[in-house]
Amino acid sequence: MKGEDLQPVVKVGVVGTGMVGSTFAYSLMSSGLASEIILVDVNRKRAEGEVMDLDHAMPFAKPARIWAGDYSDFQGARIVVITAGIAQKPGETRLDLVNKNTAIFRDIIQKVAEYAGESIILVATNPVDIMTYAALKLSGFPSQRVIGSGTILDTARLRFLLGQYFKVDPRSVHSYIIGEHGDLEVPAWSLTHIAGARLTEYCACIGREYRQPELDALFIEARDAAYQIIERKGATYWAIGAGLVRIVESIVRDENSILAVSSLMDGEYGVQDVCLSLPSVVNTSGVDRVLDLPISPGEKEGFIKSADVLKKLAKDAGL
Repeated sequence: MKGEDLQPVVKVGVVGTGMVGSTFAYSLMSSGLASEIILVDVNRKRAEGEVMDLDHAMPFAKPARIWAGDYSDFQGARIVVITAGIAQKPGETRLDLVNKNTAIFRDIIQKVAEYAGESIILVATNPVDIMTYAALKLSGFPSQRVIGSGTILDTARLRFLLGQYFKVDPRSVHSYIIGEHGDLEVPAWSLTHIAGARLTEYCACIGREYRQPELDALFIEARDAAYQIIERKGATYWAIGAGLVRIVESIVRDENSILAVSSLMDGEYGVQDVCLSLPSVVNTSGVDRVLDLPISPGEKEGFIKSADVLKKLAKDAGL
């Protein structure tokens, strides 16, 4: 085989092998996007066990080298995905986790920056917007190379529910939840459309009455889904694992896909110096640009409220 025909090595590091980290690693292996996957966890035996289990699935997947390692093994990594942190408990909000997980990140980010200084950091640890901001400040990386999973999961939940409501494939529903990943998130109804038509127009087209209260109820269901899932099974991990792989895919394949990820705001809707989610173009450089799209005054107000609350929490956490 000629040298130019060889596929480049794509190394992805994963910090944390709890339910989210291990689910992401399995999904990443199945996707074939990475040729090397390194799992790092404070509990080395847990990481080794996950690697053994993943290796045994290799005959059913695409070849990849997977091992339990140390931060030094992240040298040359294209992306480092951070899922480590204290898990959300029943009745606890994501914002309750700020101080606990900020302390954990001080050690993690220092080591990632030392050994993988050219990588893209992808944060999934909650509260993800503040932890993304923490990763940015602690790493010293350019802002485009520090990304949070943001509202990619909330957006997927809303698209699924709207698909059920309108009886269409959720992949045909284009909608975004913006702002904080959590209780202050905002549904961008002004950007939502099906088949190129705003929802009011789509309802008229199919002969259905447009009922905003019903749509608002769907948003609340999407927003509060994590609490419902945690109450029933203790944690959420399948959907966020898939969402993380989708972000990695856009980076590795230089797709320029528009995803609802969290990154540093730089004047969007008048907001600065805080990480929040807006539709963003994601490619091999990370967040190539954040889209400052026209939204309604109410949506803008909600977005700014998210920013104000998160800024205060970040400041209180010493960031």
